[in-house]
Amino acid sequence: MRPTAVRSDGMPGRRCSNPWWGDTSNLKQRGIITYTVSPFRQRGSKEIFQGWLFNGYRRLAAQVPYWIVPFAIAYGTYTWTKRYDHWQNSKAGHIALHGSH
Repeated sequence: MRPTAVRSDGMPGRRCSNPWWGDTSNLKQRGIITYTVSPFRQRGSKEIFQGWLFNGYRRLAAQVPYWIVPFAIAYGTYTWTKRYDHWQNSKAGHIALHGSH
């Protein structure tokens, strides 16, 4: 009888040439530059409401021409169809379309 093979956890061993996911300890990398901002310079919530108020208004106002025209067309179509449907189902609409009630 042969003894059972040792179960591995799936990580490559020492003889494997490609590293495990994200393990860059044995690779020399060049040309990678990282930038950070000092925690003393980061002010995540400084003037958050004032910035949102003015900048948000400016950004929304810039988008108004793109959504107001389709919205106006859709709303006009909706109100016209509601009025026309109400008229068709009324006594005057029945008389006008079919000649009798």
